[in-house]
Amino acid sequence: MESKIKRIVIFASGSGTNAEAIINHFSKKPDVQVSGIFVNKPDAYVITRAKKHYVPVFTFNRNDFYDSNRILNLLYEQKADCIVLAGFLWLMPTHILEAFPNAILNIHPALLPAYGGKGMYGDRVHKAVWENGESETGITIHLVNEKYDEGKVVFQEKVEIQRTDTPETIAGKVHQLEHQYYPKVIEQFLRKNV
Repeated sequence: MESKIKRIVIFASGSGTNAEAIINHFSKKPDVQVSGIFVNKPDAYVITRAKKHYVPVFTFNRNDFYDSNRILNLLYEQKADCIVLAGFLWLMPTHILEAFPNAILNIHPALLPAYGGKGMYGDRVHKAVWENGESETGITIHLVNEKYDEGKVVFQEKVEIQRTDTPETIAGKVHQLEHQYYPKVIEQFLRKNV
C-alpha cells in the first residue's frame, strides 16, 4: 500500500524566513509536502519566497478569516494535515481550531510562559528579554488554542544571552534556533500525531 503524503499549510504575515526554512526542509522529504502558504498581508515578503519555491499562495483578509468559511474550505481543498504558524499574528478562529484539533503548531521567540501573550511577538519579545537582563532565552513550539501562546508546549530550546548582547543580537540567536529546530519538530510531530 502506498503511504499517504502528509500536507502542511503555513500561515505567515511577514518576511517568511521560517516558512522558507520549512519549505527547504520538506523539499527533501517525498512523503511530506508544503501545499500552501496562507498570508494575511498582500505585501508580505513571504509571498515572494513561496513563489520562488512554487508553493501556492492564498491571501485573505480579516473578514475571510473570522466571518466566513473561505479559509476553512481552502484548507480542506489543500487536504491539510497540519497547520503551521510562522510569524502569523492573528488568533486562530474557533471554527478552524475545531476542524484541526491538536494539529496547529506555532513557534514563539521566547521560553513560554515567559514573554508570551497578546502583543508579545518578534522584536518586542527580544527587547523585553534584554531590558530585563535575562541570562537566557530561546524558542517554544506549542499547539495552538484560543488564547495567545497558551497551548500545550511541544518543544523548547534555550540559548545563552551575553552581557554584550543587544536586542538585535538576541534576535539573531533566536532566529538561528527557529530555523534549526522548527522544521525538525514539525516533522517529528507529523510522524507521531497526524
